[in-house]
Amino acid sequence: MTDDFRVRFLIVDDEQSIRRLCMTIGASLGFDVAEAESAEAALAYLETDSPDVVLVDRMLPAMSGDEFLKQAKQMLPRTEFAMITGHGSIESAVEAMRLGAYDYITKPFGAGQLKLLLQRMKEKVRLVAENEYLKQVVSNEMELNVIDGSSAKIQDILRMISRLKDTRTPVLIMGESGTGKELVARAIHFRGSLAKRPFVAVDCGSLVPTLIESELFGYEKGAFTGALKTKQGLFASANGGTIFLDEIGELPLEMQAKLLRVLQEKEIRPVGSNDKIKIDVRIVAATNRDLEAAYKAGTFRKDLYFRLNVVTIQIPALRERKSDIPALVQSFLTRYAPDEKIQLTAGVMNCLLQYDWPGNVRELENCIERAIALGNHKLIDIPDLPPAIASAAPAGIGIAQVATSNTGNLEDLERETIRRVFEQCKGDKVLAGKTLGISRATLYRKLKRYNIEPGSPQAMGVGAS
Repeated sequence: MTDDFRVRFLIVDDEQSIRRLCMTIGASLGFDVAEAESAEAALAYLETDSPDVVLVDRMLPAMSGDEFLKQAKQMLPRTEFAMITGHGSIESAVEAMRLGAYDYITKPFGAGQLKLLLQRMKEKVRLVAENEYLKQVVSNEMELNVIDGSSAKIQDILRMISRLKDTRTPVLIMGESGTGKELVARAIHFRGSLAKRPFVAVDCGSLVPTLIESELFGYEKGAFTGALKTKQGLFASANGGTIFLDEIGELPLEMQAKLLRVLQEKEIRPVGSNDKIKIDVRIVAATNRDLEAAYKAGTFRKDLYFRLNVVTIQIPALRERKSDIPALVQSFLTRYAPDEKIQLTAGVMNCLLQYDWPGNVRELENCIERAIALGNHKLIDIPDLPPAIASAAPAGIGIAQVATSNTGNLEDLERETIRRVFEQCKGDKVLAGKTLGISRATLYRKLKRYNIEPGSPQAMGVGAS
């Protein structure tokens, strides 16, 4: 929800004097106003515009207000409708409410009465929009917690996000599938000054080749077979905010040329239109392909690569930052079992740390969701893991040997993770730091903090929780 939120208002009435009065009152309240003299004209208007508030006369000459309401509600379920009637009765009010009207007003009505009705409808629209915005903020924050971590590589990414969040600099995010490229894009958008503006994510790899242009830039009614009405494209939907072009390397060369033109000229032209539309959109692109190799091979435009690659963020694979696994596990447990205090056995954590995670963070998330669904909602054990991950347990680690580990205590998990990796690396601090994805200085600090040294009881796992 933006600060400059304006209610779009449509009055539908066959009496011109009523329409004028409603438009004058609506404009005095700061609404964007429009009028229609019949239900048919109003339905045609709704094909291209989406008003927030509609006031409709129940007694229209051809199609009735009731019939209009039925059809309009199906087209715009979030829009608020109110009825005008010259035959006010309890029955007509009940019928209007049953059809989905917010309220009704009886002719003749005064300007003050109409103003109060429109103000109430405006307040409801504002509250619904604000509620949706807050839900999105909470949802985004829960998702964005997943890219937190203590490894040096993730800390570098978080610093980059902090520097980029208030800029309009194009960003290219690179990394394997499942590493969280869209989460980084969302973090850049929702943690910065554009947070209240649109964020539109586009999976370029899933777009049908023949429809890519119309999806991205929109089209005019009649531009091609099936274009029954004018449609706004994804770039226009993101205007003022951020568009995230995922899997940008999958775009055909022809579309790459058109995208390059949009980046250079900052304007789009819908399919079937001769008019260009100015846009102001921040571009964040992502790929799991090596675009430098792609442009050298001729499968990606060199000029587009350099236009997108103003700033590059390289997201590490999960196997390169295993020290973040305990915190990620805790985050997923909180998301999928928010009111339960589920614990993991030490054997489970050992399996998670041994596994190479070719599917990266997404695979870990699926693993934890599966374990919660199949487990007893108190303790996750090795049989609750997918077979490929359960088999990652070192020989000698079995169910009977595991000890419980309370995932509610992140410090305990971190100590356990470092101890196990340190033990597996036989005390080699360089190798342990590389395996954990943390710098040597950080590793030394944590070893000292947890009193872990080669041969120490902590390093051998004696007394570890």
